Amino acid sequence: MLYVRSRRVPTALGAVVSATALAWLPAAVFSDAGEVSSTVLALTVLLLVAAVTSTLGGPDDTLDRTAARPWGLLRTSHLAAALGCMLMVLPATLLTATRFGPFGSVVRDTAGLLGLTALAAAATGSARAWFLPLGWTLGATAYPGTGTAGEALTWQTQASDSSPAAVVAAVLAAVGLTVYVRWGPRPRTSSENV
Repeated sequence: MLYVRSRRVPTALGAVVSATALAWLPAAVFSDAGEVSSTVLALTVLLLVAAVTSTLGGPDDTLDRTAARPWGLLRTSHLAAALGCMLMVLPATLLTATRFGPFGSVVRDTAGLLGLTALAAAATGSARAWFLPLGWTLGATAYPGTGTAGEALTWQTQASDSSPAAVVAAVLAAVGLTVYVRWGPRPRTSSENV
């Protein structure tokens, strides 16, 4: 419980549920499509991942590096639990007339963006880890890609059966998990602690 509270998990979980509801409500009220567009799905997943980003680092950087805790196991279970929570909230809309889907796109986008965020947390720290997913997702929504290279670069907004998009998301998820579990978030500098 102390680990969960120190990582602000209850606040992040509330933000995930709220962001999903806020993204779902306009689509439910103003659209007859039944399924949100790939752009709305990508932006919603981005919001959820940004909410989870604050949990990737604790209040004490030195404690996150002490050998007294099994950090590899904690970090792995932390990312798995974050992925599981997001994958429970988004498919809950399948029970409504307006839903986030298809499920393959939900899994691909969530795993890929969470992996990208974990990689960014290890490189830049948890406070700035959402910058890279934000830039990449906004670029993908503004400039839809075609062809193999275009589908790979704009993987968040591609159809659920796109192989290049699935490969990029899987690589980002695997690399992000590996790097974050091994090194954890980058320690804050003295100017960031002020």
